[in-house]
Amino acid sequence: MSGLAGARWRKSSYSGGANNCVELAVVGTRIAIRDSKCPEQPVLVLSRARVRAFITGIRER
Repeated sequence: MSGLAGARWRKSSYSGGANNCVELAVVGTRIAIRDSKCPEQPVLVLSRARVRAFITGIRER
């Protein structure tokens, strides 16, 4: 997806200093997700609705 070069990546305030978490960036109307350990690897890009559904599913477990 184009536009990731200027993305502002954020880590959760709950992540530790070991750099083993995911990072999120808002890219237009979508959310990009990457592994903080391997930022050069492919990025998952989802709609906001899909990210909400994913987080809701995690919380319900």
